[in-house]
Amino acid sequence: MIDFTLSPEQKEIQHLARDFSRKEIAPVAEHYDKSHEFPWPVIKKAQELGLTMMNIPEEYDGLDLTLFEECLVNEELAWGCSGMSTAITINGLGMLPILIGGNDALKKAYSERIVNGEMCAYCVTEPEAGSDVSGIMTTAVHEGDHFIVNGSKTFITGASNANFYTVLAYTSPETRGTRARYRAMSFFVIDRDWEGVSVGQPFDKLGQHASDTAEVIFNNVKVPASHLIGEEGMGFMYSMQVFDRSRPAVGAGAVGVAQRALDEAVKYAGERQSMGKPIWQHQAIGHMLADMAMQVEAARLLVWKAAWAEDSGERNTTAAAFAKAYAADMAMKVCVDAVQVFGGYGFMSEYPVEKLMRDVKIFQIYEGTSQIQRNIIARELFRK
Repeated sequence: MIDFTLSPEQKEIQHLARDFSRKEIAPVAEHYDKSHEFPWPVIKKAQELGLTMMNIPEEYDGLDLTLFEECLVNEELAWGCSGMSTAITINGLGMLPILIGGNDALKKAYSERIVNGEMCAYCVTEPEAGSDVSGIMTTAVHEGDHFIVNGSKTFITGASNANFYTVLAYTSPETRGTRARYRAMSFFVIDRDWEGVSVGQPFDKLGQHASDTAEVIFNNVKVPASHLIGEEGMGFMYSMQVFDRSRPAVGAGAVGVAQRALDEAVKYAGERQSMGKPIWQHQAIGHMLADMAMQVEAARLLVWKAAWAEDSGERNTTAAAFAKAYAADMAMKVCVDAVQVFGGYGFMSEYPVEKLMRDVKIFQIYEGTSQIQRNIIARELFRK
């Protein structure tokens, strides 16, 4: 039987995240947006509640949430500020390759480090390889009991404050450009303080200023063979499994930003008077708000279905693409419409919708652009 009712435990998780978002994130969102500082005080409080370790197994003292429950949390945190939400939840993405393919020793060691307050980052994207994962140039050459890793990663979320990285590299670089390349990449976990690892200055971005994004460079980094994640040559497959799990969670964040934009627009439209009545009573504005509300709800349900499918053990590639593409595009439109509802005030930084519009654009880009999601959907339609 289909049931959209949250369990008591899920409601408790949702309310915890909502309370944290309203009390700890939203009140300081403007400050961190303007200062570009990393929000360590907020991160520390999130760590105390376990929000930086949502997918860490219970046996290592993590919250061990389902993907559906992660999505509930992500939506609420992003309502307060998607930049801070990203900074809090990035550990989940960075840990996914280890949790998917790592042996028990790696899972235990790095899960415990997260639980003890460390941060991690996911290193796949490169200057010449964004949407095309197989286009990476980073290499890992096997030499005895270790690998030598060389290359650079860019646009890495959380790079500046991470203690370790999960890194995708070619272990058989001679196959690059051939069909064999998809079985020639491997994941490694690399510590920040190892010789040869360096991090660039954080990028100056359009939005999400509370989340750091930087380049990570690996120069002849000696990586013990024990830090190979899973099987050699399985890196590309692991990265695709990561996407199936990460994309619904990203979609949930987009829903959270859109819900905030809708809430702000509804509040303003109820207070702002024009031609003798609240502006929502003018059909042009009222219908715009109605469309925004429908779009937010539709995106939320797509996210929920994609997360449910993953938690149920079903292949959710298409559902994840539906959720990520629609939620991202919807959120961008809803935020633009919210600015329109505010009129001239919406263009001013003293009102929150201007920030929401800047922050939300990245949802159409990271974790696979909206265009890539459509490529996936089209491919899956004809594969069937």
